[in-house]
Amino acid sequence: MTKTLKLPFVNASGKDVNILVANPKEGLTKAEAVATQSMIIARNLFNSTGGDLVSAGDPVVLIQDTAVLA
Repeated sequence: MTKTLKLPFVNASGKDVNILVANPKEGLTKAEAVATQSMIIARNLFNSTGGDLVSAGDPVVLIQDTAVLA
C-alpha cells in the first residue's frame, strides 16, 4: 500500500496545480497540511506555468494498493 499527500492549489491564471508528497508521516492532520499550504503560498515557494500559487484547496491522502496478477 502506497500513500501520497495531495496538496491542491490554484495559480494566478485560475488553473489547478497539485503538489504530491510521497509517504507522508503517519498521523498527519488536516491542520498541519493546511498550514503547509499557507506557508507555500506566503513564501511563494513554487511557481507554475500559469503563475504564482494564489489559493489552496482541501488536502487529501491518496492510498493505492497494488496486486500482482497471477
